[in-house]
Order: sequence, then structure tokens, then C-alpha cells
Amino acid sequence: MNKKDIFSRLDDFEQKSLYSFNNEHDACGVGLAITLNGEKSHSIIEKGLQVLENMVHRGAESSDNITGDGAGILVQIPHEFILLQGIAVPSEGKYGTGLVFLPKDAKEREDCIETIKYYISKEQLTLLHIRDVPVNSECLGEIALSNEPVIKQLFISGSGTQDELDRKLYLLRKKIENHLATSKAVKERSFYIVSLSTKQMIYKGMLTSIQLRQYFPDLSDKNFTSRLALVHSRFSTNTFPTWDLAQPFRMLAHNGEINTIRGNRQWMKSRESVLKSEQLGDLTSIYPIVQPDMSDSASIDNVLEFLLMSGKSLPHAMAMLVPESFNDKNPIPNSLKAFYEYHSMLMEPWDGPATLLFSDGRYAGGMLDRNGLRPARYTITHEGVMIIASETGTIEFDASDIKSRGRLKPGKMIIVDTYTGKIYSDKEVKAELANAFPYREWLNKNCINLDDISSGRSVTNGIYNYETLLKIFGYSVEDINMLINPMASDAKEPVSSMGNDVTIAPFSEKPQRLFNYFRQQFAQVTNPPIDPIREELVMSLTGYIGAINQNFLEEIPEMSPVVKIKGPVISNSQFDILLNLRYKGFSSAVVPMLFDPKKGSEGLTEAIDQLCLGVEKAIDEGKNYIVLSDRGVDENHAPIPSLLATSAVHLYLVEKRKRMQIDIVVESAEPREVMHFALLFGFGANAVNPYMIFAILEQQVRTGQINLDIDTAKKNYIKSVNKGLLKVLSKMGNSTLRSYRGAHIFEALGISSSVLNRYFKSVSSKIEGIDIDDIVNEVLQPFSEAYNDDNSMPFSLKNEGRYAYRVDGEFHAWNPETIAGLQIATKTENYTLFKEYCEKVNNKPKPVFIRDLIDYKNAPIDISEVESVESIMKRFCTGAMSYGSISKEAHEALAMAMNIIGGRSNTGEGGEDPSRYRVSDNGLSKRSSIKQVASGRFGVTTEYLVNADELQIKIAQGAKPGEGGQLPGYKVDEIIAKTRHSIPGISLISPPPHHDIYSIEDLAQLIFDLKNVNPRATVSVKLVSETGVGTIAAGVAKAKADLIVISGSEGGTGASPASSIKHAGMPLEIGLAETHQTLVINNLRGKVKLQTDGQLKTGRDIVIASMLGAEEFGFATSALIVLGCVMMRKCHLNTCPVGIATQNADLRKQFKGYHEQLVCYFRFLAENTREELARLGFKSLDDIIGRSDLLIRKHYADSPKTDKVDISRIIYFPEESKVYSIRNKEKQLHKIDEVLDKHLIAEAMPAIELKHPIGIKKKIKNTDRTTGAMLSGEIALRYGNDGLPEHTISAYFEGSAGQSFGAFLVKGVTFYLHGDTNDYMGKGLSGGRIIITPPRGSTFNSEENIICGNTTLYGATSGEVFINGVAGERFAVRNSGATAVVEGAGDHCCEYMTGGIVVVLGQTGRNFAAGMSGGVAYVLDESNDFDYFCNMEMVELSLVEDNTDINELKTLIYKHQQYTNSNLAKKIISNWEQYVLKFKKVTPIEYKKVLQEKKIRELDRKIAVVERDY
Repeated sequence: MNKKDIFSRLDDFEQKSLYSFNNEHDACGVGLAITLNGEKSHSIIEKGLQVLENMVHRGAESSDNITGDGAGILVQIPHEFILLQGIAVPSEGKYGTGLVFLPKDAKEREDCIETIKYYISKEQLTLLHIRDVPVNSECLGEIALSNEPVIKQLFISGSGTQDELDRKLYLLRKKIENHLATSKAVKERSFYIVSLSTKQMIYKGMLTSIQLRQYFPDLSDKNFTSRLALVHSRFSTNTFPTWDLAQPFRMLAHNGEINTIRGNRQWMKSRESVLKSEQLGDLTSIYPIVQPDMSDSASIDNVLEFLLMSGKSLPHAMAMLVPESFNDKNPIPNSLKAFYEYHSMLMEPWDGPATLLFSDGRYAGGMLDRNGLRPARYTITHEGVMIIASETGTIEFDASDIKSRGRLKPGKMIIVDTYTGKIYSDKEVKAELANAFPYREWLNKNCINLDDISSGRSVTNGIYNYETLLKIFGYSVEDINMLINPMASDAKEPVSSMGNDVTIAPFSEKPQRLFNYFRQQFAQVTNPPIDPIREELVMSLTGYIGAINQNFLEEIPEMSPVVKIKGPVISNSQFDILLNLRYKGFSSAVVPMLFDPKKGSEGLTEAIDQLCLGVEKAIDEGKNYIVLSDRGVDENHAPIPSLLATSAVHLYLVEKRKRMQIDIVVESAEPREVMHFALLFGFGANAVNPYMIFAILEQQVRTGQINLDIDTAKKNYIKSVNKGLLKVLSKMGNSTLRSYRGAHIFEALGISSSVLNRYFKSVSSKIEGIDIDDIVNEVLQPFSEAYNDDNSMPFSLKNEGRYAYRVDGEFHAWNPETIAGLQIATKTENYTLFKEYCEKVNNKPKPVFIRDLIDYKNAPIDISEVESVESIMKRFCTGAMSYGSISKEAHEALAMAMNIIGGRSNTGEGGEDPSRYRVSDNGLSKRSSIKQVASGRFGVTTEYLVNADELQIKIAQGAKPGEGGQLPGYKVDEIIAKTRHSIPGISLISPPPHHDIYSIEDLAQLIFDLKNVNPRATVSVKLVSETGVGTIAAGVAKAKADLIVISGSEGGTGASPASSIKHAGMPLEIGLAETHQTLVINNLRGKVKLQTDGQLKTGRDIVIASMLGAEEFGFATSALIVLGCVMMRKCHLNTCPVGIATQNADLRKQFKGYHEQLVCYFRFLAENTREELARLGFKSLDDIIGRSDLLIRKHYADSPKTDKVDISRIIYFPEESKVYSIRNKEKQLHKIDEVLDKHLIAEAMPAIELKHPIGIKKKIKNTDRTTGAMLSGEIALRYGNDGLPEHTISAYFEGSAGQSFGAFLVKGVTFYLHGDTNDYMGKGLSGGRIIITPPRGSTFNSEENIICGNTTLYGATSGEVFINGVAGERFAVRNSGATAVVEGAGDHCCEYMTGGIVVVLGQTGRNFAAGMSGGVAYVLDESNDFDYFCNMEMVELSLVEDNTDINELKTLIYKHQQYTNSNLAKKIISNWEQYVLKFKKVTPIEYKKVLQEKKIRELDRKIAVVERDY
């Protein structure tokens, strides 16, 4: 890309393509070095730089392999250094300084400097000097050099105290920024004030960790001193040169992602109308508080800085922005809960995974988000140094100098006064905050709980004109029978299966609710989804009605009256109470959501305008909240879509800066399913009363359709919506509804920009679509039908066939005709019939998928010139369907077929029976080439990994992105249990996230892990199509994936919530095209292959996908249909009538499929692809990959609605395609040639080959990652899971081990480490043994200090671990067979565990045993409060009284003592009779039941033998 026009090119690219700069994400490594003796020194700068340089693997490089994504350092102002530069500055605190990035163009640069000088003079400050900052540009990569700014340093003095001067400098900077906001320099990101302060300054740029000190020679000067050095290394998903986005920012460095950033920014804008500050005076001149077009990290930094400048303390501000959970599950003091609850009414959480390191110039510290989803370890030395960093071991200290080692805990913070060296613990900091004001008293005085209010008023559920309203609001038979009734009966969202193959909303000719044009967004890679069930302690739906006009800059005892609502969906009775409440002057206004149907679209827009004005009037009259209501519908009043009205009002009030002055309650007949409620809250509603639902429930109860009383039915329905809402929130990694409200975490599919820009600002639709006329038509069509009905006919609702095929319903791509056509063609091996099937699929009368609007230019050639069927088939893969979700017979048929044709089958996440690795006697192979690594890690052993041609990391699944899964116990038979390393009858839970992927650099680590254990395998990453997936894919490419899979939302599933199937993710065409375009413009496309899947059926589908960028193609549903699937959609019920999606032995006998049918299908498909290539005029698929310039728009005369759809962004052909690679042409550089394992293997080879014992000694450091995996892979290749004899290889290490120490370690290998480890130690342990002890010569108490990072033993299947110290969060998560002893553990210990034994000789964190369905744990409970920290949903606690248990526990503790020389273990063994009484045994209830049943069966067998003998 030309250096001069990079940003104009970027603007053009955003206008024409699917890429958007707003979708960029980043993650990083952060560190903080602090002296505790109060003295400035250069050694602290040096330590900070060393920390940064030893986390180089946490940053990333651009396509030129030199340019970094960004690195920087924040330091206190080096006063002596400045004086030595000959700059005449006054004493410390009397002047401010900071770097400024300026344009290279002399005229533009001079304009910026003149603006700076003008405002300095205007603000009555003095410009002392402008220094040219020395830089070394020679170290930069080409991309960084192309946009390198001129860097100068400002020195400014002024009157007043230091704090007053800091505020003046803050105001000065804000005014300069606002003045230049529309300038070319800002637009091109060449002007940026890095910092301006009397206390601290920042050096940063688009650099790697190594380049920072090279680029800024100042940092190497011995006279450059500070008491602190805060460093940051950035890993961005983009490669565009933006120096300003490097961190640290002015107050903090952030490793994480603010998921709710859209909402947070909107709410800050809304607050500006009610904020007042004595310290800052008139605030209007510095608005907006949040600087536009910056990253989420920059935005939270803006708000933190504003809070501090307004008088808040550093810890107070941080606790407001990133609060802990204060629900009943979190064991924090009541006074602190009151502090958080009070502030939750003033500010919503900035929600998302985060490590935040911060400094105000004197105080510095760090904190984690409430989930603790980013690592932060600290070391304190006797010499008076403290290091906080993303990893331990970034600085090497003598063991004798280490005073203590710890970690930041979820939601907790630590603060250091750098002037005195005093360290303030979280407990001290939070106690001071909680006790500063009587928050609980204020809450009791001003806040009332809605559930506590009773009313004598009579409220009915029935409504007038019930049947007519059902039709007006578009209710169908499916709505009632498949959604509402199950929700009311079972109190949970209904489950469905086999994906979504119906016409998408913008193509449908049936009237759609506006809700159907939106899709949920979800977390993938750059931040994790949350498990809302097992990690309920961080989740909250609590809201407040009436918390208005609050100035959060002041402590306000006299709050406005507030009503607390436990959940946002309120019943008619609750709504009536709210409407008629007169508590402390509480008042409301009802504004109708109705319009004149005779006026059409003009009437609708007028009504919305009047609606907004009516709400504004209510605000001016001092109302506490308004009700938007669609009651009152009649022949002359049609309902405004509730989502349209809600969003319009919310955005109108945001623009008017009045949103903080009112709350919005929606009273509507329209919402009925979880997605509808999520949208209403996501676009601004505070509460919703779905009155039509309660009328339906009353009717269903009365007619016996629901066998419950009406109150229970209502409670169940609301409960199911609440559960569903938590799941929707958690998909994006959000914890609270307060931060989700108004956050717009959705995207549109088929809505025009005219509608979105007016009513849904900041939401985009990549394909345009319906306008206001269409919205009106889709409201008025059922409206007119309802009033024109023939009343002589009995009342009935339509069955729209949106969930299951109906003759007159929505079109299904898989219908009786296409299913039969494919099955007959492949059974009879008749290619003519197959072409007839293709004709039906390709030439539908109306479009169903986006590709139905795409055609291509023809220039026919003879088919004999086209590549062979065999060549094309090598690009085919089957979808990831686990053995467990489908039957053994179906799973093996898929594998055999793909092996015959040279394609690749996928294990899914259920592991694979090792017997399938060997070729059968008949010469057929049942081995799956692709071994999937999913969040459950079921069956992921070292042997499994080395027997793969491709290792696929499944981030998300098309039909249910952002969600986990569960294989119920009744499906887990002997063989499945063996394959998944569990026991029969135990439910197996897959978490929503990979617990070793919370960020992009974590994904890079897992890719590195897999490439180490099996260097021969391709490593792929499976993503799901959504807007922004292209930028995520760019990050994945930079994380060194070899292949990226983009799954369309139409994909099938064995079981998924119905709302996820319908409303999450985007069609494959959007995700695939965006990914390809983004990779091309970033010059990353040549480094990776692209694969896609999602309702691919014919050769035409394949060539279109190729031209959009795909090189390989996945097939799942079509393959199952060939094997006999008839789309009964009963997969989740284990009742599949054709023996495919069932483990029922009798039903499996009905399986009639053969692998030969699949071979036939794929041959036909390849031949059909050849025909399409010949028609196109190309000889191979390689020739058309990425050639979107060959695609053209296809029109349907009978489908006028689709004429408003614009596919130009999808088929856009970037200019860069003419210069950069548009398909994979090079291999990734995985950097595994110099890993420590290479040396281990060389030394251990005699032991590996001859099985002779050997001992190896090595030093290790944090940059030595994944130690043991490559060694284990070598052993597993030879001996499988059997490994080597006990103690064959004993390796002794000293130091701080990098991430994934001992990952996949196999039997016969023992690792001894004197030191400590980072995250993921023992990941996938496969029989090996790991012993961790403190460094030799250390004096701290091991049982009180952190020695292991987070997520230890993730997915371990066997082996032993003994840890002489405390482990971090999620110890033994998803352990399915390993034995471990540890002396303390953090939150979520033993989460999702299905087997093995864990002994904890100390305190645990919260949520112990959440989702634990197998194995046992023993916990030393000296405080007798373990039950408070244990999640009791699936387990029971007991004393250790059974002799077998006592012997097992004592033996393990004795082994722990033998291996680690633990003082604690010695103490326990020496006082056994005393200590054994203090242990609690944790046993999963289901596990206990299965074991008891097993014992009974064994007893029955013995009795039968005895009886037989007699």
C-alpha cells in the first residue's frame, strides 16, 4: 500500500468492502516495575524494559515481520535528565511535559504547533520549550516507517499547586484535541498528544517490545530515572500503522477487551448533561469526555482520567469503572456490596476481561475484572522491588531475595504509594472506599425493591380482542407450541437441532417482525464467552428504575427515588405497581407506540417523531420513567414495532443528552422469545412487560395445553427468558444487564442504511435491505388480515413453518424434494439424478441464501481441460460431528469415505478410539484426519494429537456461537466414556470458552502448543461468520494458524437453544468475504488457507465460495442426508429414527447408510464443480480463489424485496488483490526450531528408543514455553498412550517456566521444577508426572505463595502433579483423570471436572466444583467455611470417614511430602488424627449415583456366579 495515501485508501476500503476499522481488537502483555524504597533510579526503567522484552511472545508483528503492533512505557517525569538536556525548567511539580506526535508534512505540523501555542497562551500557561525527541528510525519495519510521526516534547509551566496545574494541562489538552478534531492531521492519525502531566510521561509507538529501547535512546540514558515503569506490548488484529493506539495511555495499560464499549461510550455522552465539577469548572468546552475513533482501552483511560481530574481517588475511580460482582454468591463485606450497588446506579460496568495496570504519577497498581480472565502475577523482593506482569519470571531474582509471590485475584486490586513504598492490599483499599460514606443507609432510604411492594389492586391477564391481537402481532402456531408453552412448562429455553435452512428475513415474502433482521454478536478469540450457569456468581440482571439525574462526580445522599427490579421482564401485576407507584414523588408517563395505518410510512415516521417529543416533554415535566405502550391497537391505530420505538427514543435522548434523566419501560404485545427481549434491552429499554404472553398463558392454562396454574406458568416463562438473557449476555462475555443495556451488541441483516442511521445508529448492515416502507408493509399486512378475517370460520393461527418444514410455510432449503433427490441419486449412483437435484438447489424460484443473489460471468472451455475429480475432492472435509452426538456407525462411515477420496473427516470434540488409528483388515481406514480440540478437551491425549494431519481449534460453532454444550449421561455409554476418558452415565459439559483462550495471544499460545506436540500437522482455527470476523481472522493469521475455517450461521447442530440457531451469527458469504478481504489488504492472505462451511450443497456453491476466498469446503448436513437423515430435527432427544444422531442400540440398528454412498456424493459434487469451472472458463479452483471480480448480481423478477439488497461489498475485489497474494502461497513461521524440547529430545533419545532411565538438568525461563510437548509427541508416536516405563526420563529444571510447562506430558516422563510456572501447566497431561517446588534458597512459606498460574491441568486425562505452593484460578478445570495435590487454589477449582482426584491442602477461591460431574476432591477446611466457597449445584460434601477414602487421601499427601518435601504435608501427616477431621470430600451427585449402580451390578454378578455354582 502506498505510504502517502494509506488512510484515504483505508477510508475507501471501508466504504466499499466488508471491513471496518471499528471492529479492530487487541490484547497484550502488561508489566509494572516499582521501587519500594521511594527513590528514583534508572534500574527501574531497565527492569520495566526487561519485563517488556521477556514478554515479546505476547505481542505481534505485521506482515513484514518487523513492524510491531505497539509497545510503550509510562514513567515518572525524569527531572534530572531534563535538566541535563539543557532545558531550563522550574522545580518538580511546577511544570508539565509530554510527547506529541506530529505530521511529517511541514505545513500541517506547523498548523498543529500554532494551535498548541494558541491554547497555551489562552489558558494563561507558559510554553517553556519544544524538544526534538531523539529517535532511531532505522530499527522500524516498513509499515511502521510509512506512518512514523515527528515526535516532539512539550514543556509547559503555570501557576497554582501541582494538582491545579495538572487540571489546567488536562483542560488544555482536551481543548487542543477538540480544536483539531476535524483536521487532516487527526483524520490521518498523525497528530496525537501522548500525555501532558506534571507527574508522568509516556514513550510509545508502533514498535515491538525489543524495538522500544532501540527507538527511544532517552530510555537507555543512566540519568533517566523513575520510581515506576509501566510497560505494554500490543497484539492487534490489524496491521495498519496507528501509532496513537499503542499503550500505555495517559493513566493505564489495559490487557483485555471492553465488550460493552458501544454502550459505555453512549452512556458517557448521555451523562454529560448532568455532570458538574467544581474542580474543572465549565465542562462543555472539553466534551466529549471520550475521544472519538480510539480503542476501547483509550476510552476507559479517558474516563479514568476525567474522574481523577474531577477529584476521585485512583482506587475509587477504578472500582466504579470495573466493579466486583455484588450478588449473593460473592463473599465480600456487606458494606462493600452497598458501595458497589450505590455506584451501579451512577455508572454501568465497563465489562469485559481485563488486567488493568495504572498510575496517577504517585500511586500505581493493578486490578483484574470480576471474572479474572487475564493473568497478573507479582513478585516482591527483600531489596525493595515489586514486579507485576502478565507472566512470572520476566525478571530473574535470586531465590534468597524473593520475599513473596502472589497474583491479582478476580475483581481485586493492589495499590502502591511509590513515594513511601507502602503496599495497600485490596482489603485495605476496599474497606476505605466502603466506609467513606454510609452507602447502605442511603440505599435503604432511597431504594425500594419492587418484589417487596404489595398492592390491593386487581390485575387481569386477559385482554380485549385477544384473537385479533394475536394475528396483528404475527403470532403463529409455532410461537405458541414450540416456544411459549415449553418456556412456561419447563422454565428454560426450548432446544432444537439441525440448524437453520429457511429463507433469511430480508428475502422472505412472509411478513417478518423487525426483530428478525438482527443477529446477536458473540465473543470469539479476542475475548471469551462466560458460562452463565456455572459462573452465576459474576452474572446479574438486576436493574433500577428511577436512578436519574445523577452526577457521579459527587457523593449524593439524597438520591432520586429508585425502584430495584430483580429481573427486567415484569409481570402485569408488577407493571401495575410500577405504573401507579407514588413512592417519594415517583411519577411516570405513558406514551403510545401507535401510528395511523392509513398514512403508511409517512404516518409511522411522524408517529416516531411525536413519540420522541412526547418522551422529551415527560422529562421536562420531571417524570422518573416513561412507558412506551402499544396497548390501544384498533382499526385506526397500528402498532409501531417495539424495537423501532425503543431504539428511536433511546438514541434521540442520547443525542439530546437527556437519556440519563429518564428510564424506559416497554409495555408491548410483540416480544415473545429471548432474542426479542435481548434486542429491546440492547437498544435501551430498562424493563419490558410482555402483556400478550400472559394472556396467551392464561388461555393455554385454561384449555389444558399447559398443566400448571397460571402463576407458576408466568414465573416459569419469566425465568426462562431470564436464563436466556444471561446466555445472550454471556455469549459476548458480558456479566451484567446494566452494561449490556444500550450497548448495541447486535448487527443487522438486511436493513437499509437510511433506517439504521436514523433509528439504530452504530449498527451496520453489510447488505443494505428493507426501508421504512417495507417495515410499514410488514406491520400492516397482518394488521389488515386480522381486521379482514372471515369471522364465520373458526379462529386459527398460521403455521409459518420457520422451525420445521410445512407445505405453505417458509421455504426450507432441505425439503422433501431436495432430500429425496440427493438420497436417490447417491444410492443409485445416478449422476443424471444428481444434476436434477443440483438444478432444484441452484435455481430456486425465490432466493433463500445470499449466494442465490450471486452469479458469475461465463467463458466456457472444454471440461477435459479442467482439473480432475480426485484433485478437487482433496479440498473436501466433513463437519465436526462428535462420536456421541452421532452414532458409531455414522461417524465411521464419514471417516472411511473421506479417507477413500483423499479428503479429511473431523472427529468433532468427542475424541477418537485409538483402534481407529490402524488400517482395518479390509484395507479401509476409519481414522479421522482432523482431530478437533474444543473447549471440553474430551479425549485430547498426546496419542490423539500425534495421530492427526490437522489439529482444529474450535472457537465457535455456526449454530450456537459463544455457547458450550452438554452430552447428557444417558448418551454416554461404555465406548463413548472410554473415548472421552470418562465413565458411563456421567454428563459431560463443554464450557462456552476454551479456558486457555481468553485473548488473541492465548490463541497464539495454543497454536504453539499444538505445533510443538505434532509439528507435522496443520493447525486450523474454526470461527463463525459475524461482522468483524475478518479482523479476528487477521489476528488468528498473526497468531500463526495455518488454516482458518469460517462457518456460516446456517450450519447444523445436534442440540442448541432455538434462539441461537435462528438469531446468532451471519451467513457464510458475509464472514468468508470479509475475512478474505481483510487478509488481503493486510497482506496476510498468502500465509493461511481459508475453509468454509454452512449449507454447501452443489458445485455452484463451491465455485462461489471459492471466488469469495475459500480454498477448502466443509460438509455436514448434506453428508448426513446421504447417510439417511430425514431432517426430523430430533437429534437432541436421542430418538433419531434412522440411527444417525442417537446412541440407542435399537435405533442404531435402523442405520442404513454406507460409506460408498458418501464416496459417490463427493465424486458427483467434484464432477459438478468441474462442470461449473468449465462454464466459467477456468482450469482449476486455484485459478478462481479470491476472484470476486468474476461475480455478478443475480435478480429475481418476482422478489422485489431483494432488489433492495446490495451485495457489492460481498463481491468487492480489493485493489491489493493485484499486488498481494489472494490464496495461500507460503507456510507460517512457527518458530519451533529452537525450543528447549529440541535439546531434551536429543539428550533423551537413548531413553526413548531403548527405554533406559536417564536424568536431564536444565535452566528454564518464562520464554521457554510448552516445554515437554514435543518430547511427549515423539514418545507417543512410538508407544501411544502406553508411553514409557515409570521414571524413564527424569528432567530437573530451575527457574520460572513459561506457559504450558509439561503440556501433554506422557507416561514415563517426570518433570521436577524448582521455581514457579506460568499459566496452563500440565495442560492435557497424558500420564506424565510434574513436581513443582519453590526455588532453592527461597525463604518464604510455600503454602502462602503463588507458584502456579491459571488453568492448570486443563483437559488432563491421566498422570500426577504435586505442587508445593498455591495455584491460580481454574485449577484442574476439565480434569478427567489426573491426580493432583496443591497447597491452595483460586476461584473455579475443579470446574467441569469429570474424573481424577484433587487434594487441596489449603484455602480455595469461590465457585469450587462448578459443573463438576465426576472424580473426587479433598479439601482441607481449617476455617470450616468451605461450603460457602463451593458451588453445591452438582456436588455434595462429606467428612472423610470411609477407610478407603482415608487411605487414599493419606497416601496422596504422603507422596506429596516425598516428592516436594512440603512442610505443610509433614505437619498434616505428623498430626493425622487431628487433620483428617478437617478435610471435606467433594463428590459429584451423578458420579456417586453411577458408582453405586456399578457396585450393585457387580454385586449382582457375584451373586449370580454363586447361585450358578450351587
